[in-house]
Amino acid sequence: MSNRAVLEVIALDAEDAVAAQAGGADRLELVTDMAADGLTPSRETFAAIRSAVDIPLRVMLRVADGFAAGDVDVLVGKAREMRRAGADEYVLGFLDDDGHADLVAVERIVAELDGARWTYHRAIDRAADRDALRKQLADLPGLDTYLTAGSPDGVDAGIPTLLAEAARTGQPGYEPQILVGGGLQLHHLPQLRAAGIDAFHIGGAARPAGWSAPVDAAAVREWREALDA
Repeated sequence: MSNRAVLEVIALDAEDAVAAQAGGADRLELVTDMAADGLTPSRETFAAIRSAVDIPLRVMLRVADGFAAGDVDVLVGKAREMRRAGADEYVLGFLDDDGHADLVAVERIVAELDGARWTYHRAIDRAADRDALRKQLADLPGLDTYLTAGSPDGVDAGIPTLLAEAARTGQPGYEPQILVGGGLQLHHLPQLRAAGIDAFHIGGAARPAGWSAPVDAAAVREWREALDA
């Protein structure tokens, strides 16, 4: 079995997707509107990206900035629309007003996904109790990944939490893969890899010229080579 680490890159359009795949990305997270930290892309954007690359795509299900679900009926409709368009992997995650997992919203959306694999995104970094959230979500079908920096302040602050959670891999609530993202930098990789973490997520790091510019294949390749070293 390969021990190649997963490199996931944020893509906004087909140009991003092609560059990310050329640079060595294993998977893409598809979003729109990074000013709101990433919302659900259009069906047309999904279709264009799906036609342009052959690596797995995880589609964001989120219609408003922040970690509240907002209109759950709209989210369910987005999930249904994306399923019909052929999407088979997703990203979602919502908290209630007390900082606990919004099970009503998450369960309604997951029911639409028909067993598809999905990531619970960085809402975990804002949770009142990370361990309780993991255990609340443990039995939901399809949940195979947590995207987390270990802290709302980013990976620099979250390293101790990430290392502690990596040490619990396989315990109840800790079976999903840890996908590290949120202020992730190349110098973090050796310590995280040594702890057994094998999945990494980049957005701005793939765009040296900023979010107004497309993904840079050479920047992605630098991450690929660092992970493969």
